[in-house]
Formats: sequence, C-alpha cells, structure tokens
Amino acid sequence: MKHLFTIILFGLSLTLAFAQVSKPVTRPIAKITGAASLPTNIVLTLKPYQKTWVYIGSYYGKGKTLIDSVFLDENSKGIFKPAKKYTPGIYFVVSPKMVILFEFLMDDKQHFSISGDTLNRETPVITGSLENDLFKNYSQYSVKQGKLLSDLGDEFKKAATKVDSAKLRVEIIKENKALEAYRDSLTKKHPNTLLSVLLNAMKQPDYPPIPVINGKADSLYPYRFVKDHFWDDVEFNDDRLLRTPFFENKLDNYFKTLVVNDPDSIFNEVNYILLYARTGKEIFPYLLTKFTNKYINPEYMGQDKVFIKIFENYYAKGDTTYLNTASKKTIIERAYSMMANQLGNPAPALDLTDTAGNTISLYGLQDKFTFVVFWDPTCGHCKAELPRIDSIYKARWKGLGLKLYSVNVSIDANTTSELKKFVKEKKLDPDWIYASQSKEARAAEQQAGLPNFRQLYDVYKTPTLYLLDDKKRIIAKQLSIEQFNDIISAKLRGK
Repeated sequence: MKHLFTIILFGLSLTLAFAQVSKPVTRPIAKITGAASLPTNIVLTLKPYQKTWVYIGSYYGKGKTLIDSVFLDENSKGIFKPAKKYTPGIYFVVSPKMVILFEFLMDDKQHFSISGDTLNRETPVITGSLENDLFKNYSQYSVKQGKLLSDLGDEFKKAATKVDSAKLRVEIIKENKALEAYRDSLTKKHPNTLLSVLLNAMKQPDYPPIPVINGKADSLYPYRFVKDHFWDDVEFNDDRLLRTPFFENKLDNYFKTLVVNDPDSIFNEVNYILLYARTGKEIFPYLLTKFTNKYINPEYMGQDKVFIKIFENYYAKGDTTYLNTASKKTIIERAYSMMANQLGNPAPALDLTDTAGNTISLYGLQDKFTFVVFWDPTCGHCKAELPRIDSIYKARWKGLGLKLYSVNVSIDANTTSELKKFVKEKKLDPDWIYASQSKEARAAEQQAGLPNFRQLYDVYKTPTLYLLDDKKRIIAKQLSIEQFNDIISAKLRGK
C-alpha cells in the first residue's frame, strides 16, 4: 500500500512510552516549610532508592503517560511540588527503570505523603488522604471478593451435576450483587469523591428481563434500558475520566454494542458526547481527536460521513486550536476531499489520457457498472491486487456489463513504461482503460486553481477503489474485491 501522505498527527500526546523519556523534569529538593501554601505537595519515600530519579505517571485514555519526576535524597525522600495541580485520577509510582510499582489516587487536595518499599510493593502507606483511605479499603474488599468469585467460577466449571451447577450459579450471582452493593454504598456515602467518579464510570447496567405488555413480549426493552442507563452518573466533561484505564474501553464498547451502525446514528451519539464534554479542558480535545481519527479512516464503508459532520460542526466552526499546522491542513483537505465522493453522489468527472494518447471521459462510458481503480505501478500492494481484480473481471464482471477505468496516480512520466510492462507480464485484460493525467493537463488544472482527481476522490493511498452505477453514482468504495462482488450481485437482484 502506497500512502501519498501521512495522517493524522495531532498536537496531543495520547500515550507516552516510558522508554521515550530522555530527561526527567529537574527541580530542587523541596523543603517542607511552607508546604501548605503550595497547590500540590506530595512527599514520597521510596526505599531502597537513594540519590536517583523516580517518577509518577497516570493512565491517559488507553495508554499511560509520565507526569512528573523527583530526585530522592540519601533518605529515599523527595517532594513533588509542581507549579499547578495535577489532574486528578489514578496515578502510579514508577521506578528508575520505568517499572510501575503501585497505584494511588490523586485527588484534588494533593497534600499527602506516600511511603513505599520495593520489597513490599503491594502495601504502600499513604497518609493525609481520605481518597486513598477509601481506595485502600475498596481495593482490599474487591480483591477478596474477586478471589471468592474466581474460586466459585472454578468450582462451577468442575461441577459434576446440574444441581451443583445451579447452586453455584446462585452463589456467584449473590456474590456479584454483594460487590455491586458495596460499590453502591460507597458512592452514596461519599458522592463527591474521586472514588465515586471512578466507580460510576466503571458501572454498566444489567440487561433486565423481557417484559410482556398486553400479552406481547417487548424484546427490545432490555436493549433500550441498557442504552438509556449506560452513562448514568457519568459526566463527560470530567477530565478525571481520562486518568482511568477503563473509561475509553467502556466508550468503545458502547459504540460497538449499543449504537446503531449507520453514520447518522453514530454522529448523533458523537455529537451528544462532544457537546457535553465541551467544558472539559483535557477531555474535550481528547475525545474530538479520538472520534476524528476513528472516522477519518472508518472501519466500515460510508462512516466517513461521521468525520464530515464532525468537521462541519466543530473544526469548521473554530475548534482547531488543538491542532498543529500540519494536522489542521490534513483535516481540512481530507474533509473537502470526502465531501466530493460520498455514497450516492455522482462521481467527480475524469477526463484523462490513455496509453495511446486518447482522452477517455468517465462520463462517456455507457456501461451498467464502472469500476474505478486508482493505483501506482511502483506500489507493491497494487501489483498484488490488480491481478486479483483482473481475475474476477474476466471470470464475472466483464460479462455483467462492467467497465474497468484504471488511473495511474503517479506524476512520474517514467511509470508509463512500467505500467505497460506490468500489464503485459500479468496479462491483464486488454479491455481495461489505462489512463493518467498528462503533464499539460495537470499544469492547466493547477493554473486554474481547480481540485485534482486525488482530492476529488480522496486518493490518499493506493489502490483506491470505487464502484459506480450506470449514472456514475457512487455505489461503494474502499471495500475488498469480494465485498464489491457481493454488492454487484445485490444490485443485479434489485436490492
């Protein structure tokens, strides 16, 4: 696959591999005097490390990032005292060799001490932090309950009779409910704590039984219930959600399992989340970046419409301050390229020159289907795919009234000879149209300030494939050959 440009480099660092940290932030070792006036003052004692740098990091979406560093003195002590507060969330202490030692909660107060020992990594002592007291109690209970559930699960797998299985199933359900009840009690008793935010973000509703209304089962009710309550008690503008390992996974699961897989439905969900998150300093640009990257190169055909709507509703209205110059240029160019080739729209005109020097107009072809292939004779992936396309063309498509219009995207005139050589070696069907843009036509287009076919057809990689109907409307694009074949079959059946 040959890419004509690289996308998409935002000015945001979504993850940071520990090995990439070349130099820690250097600060003088702080004195405890006057610590109360500092926005953050976290005293770390970490044995047996002495006279070395250690770090704290946090989760950030699906990744992890280093946040700060401190130099430990001869007593294994150092003090984190940044100029402004850390964003609250789940943090961890990292050794000089970039090994995560243990986790702790960074609340909003950020005046506490941590005492840890690498010989006993599981039980650091944190004093002066109610949040970490709650976190410790919750962790101890959830570990205990988790072991119990794991043991019950093992027994369930080994159960010899249906009666034993039924008893164990009831016991597992009971213990799961006990864990949920414990979590609910914590959030009700401490509603404004960071731990409550984390527990609410983790929570997912259970599917209720199917109700029977007027003698008819409402089979969609469980789906509607779960979807309606999936985000109960979660505030999308809360930056703390980013500093957890589970929020983004929950978000992905929501779109995968509960959102209808069509562009309009997807954008309605995306738009709701982004509008809600807009006042979040960190989470809004993160989510905007996430959804942009997801739908600028979508997994399913037609979902690039979601990216266009994101562009129209956010980037085109000024939400570009989060982008560096290169990213801003890429976003704008891709958006306008995609607007020109949406499914159901007439394909942009192509009037290109074939290998004999004749101008071949796309709209001059009178065929039931037209298959447009943008490729480069020097592209290895193209060399593998074109013979496959030719095989199905000879075996089926040609007899169904389909015309192949191939476009050499290279601006290097020397590729014409390579093209002819490749066609001859692979014995591609002579009915193919092999077209390219002449140097003169390209210069005239540029002089007139007109968009070129690369922009109009969003050709950012090769090969790029389109299927058109007899009116040259776009039926499908960027699918596998087998998927294109299925669509042709469906169209012929009148579906």
